[in-house]
Amino acid sequence: LWAVGTRTVFGEGPAHAEVMFVGEQPGDQEDRIGRPFVGPAGRLLDDALAAAGIDRSTVYVTNAVKHFKWERDERSGRRIHKKPADREVRACRPWLEQEIALVHPRVIVCLGATAAQSLLGKAFRVTQHRGEPIAPEWAEEVFATVHPSAVLRAPPDAHERARAAFFADIAVVARYLREHPGTPRPRRASPRSAAPRPPRARRAAGDASLTRKRTFPPGQRTGRAPRRRGGARARGEKSSGE
Repeated sequence: LWAVGTRTVFGEGPAHAEVMFVGEQPGDQEDRIGRPFVGPAGRLLDDALAAAGIDRSTVYVTNAVKHFKWERDERSGRRIHKKPADREVRACRPWLEQEIALVHPRVIVCLGATAAQSLLGKAFRVTQHRGEPIAPEWAEEVFATVHPSAVLRAPPDAHERARAAFFADIAVVARYLREHPGTPRPRRASPRSAAPRPPRARRAAGDASLTRKRTFPPGQRTGRAPRRRGGARARGEKSSGE
């Protein structure tokens, strides 16, 4: 995907946000600008957050896939979104895991099937569980709803219903936050971050155990008495060959 997209688009938001929204992948505008949820879908998410009383600046937004996968429309020449393959979602999974471990959100909201199945398994169906709190390993609660781009693609006769349902799902998240005030929790370490770093990385980070100078008494380093400079000739002694 790095060869298809213009750039890697990482997540954005407060370092310790209470809520993390996870989408599918960056869109055309996100790929050009390098920030998540700045296109039409992002603006609809902003509207839903404002209607629910959630301050957009307090949430963390990211995607399950960090590059824009697209194909060229033959008639218009526009870059059209193309659904990422399972292997591409798996390739980006370590980044998402690290984001969750570092931000440590109380609540995660999965926007769309790709994000939900990335964290909750392939058998998860957004249509069956949208707006319901789920208690998995990733956070205090996880919610799932449709991606805002699905609302934008809804037919004209179904657009208002789709928009109202999406706004209602975000309102459920806001109500949960109000009814369940957060309490300090121990930070979770990512499975990958828990592994010891190799010596080179530790040295670069200034690990004292690797950078501290050690002193040795004479002879301790090699187990032999210290060599005297100059050898036999310098001391005025005869060598065995003289």
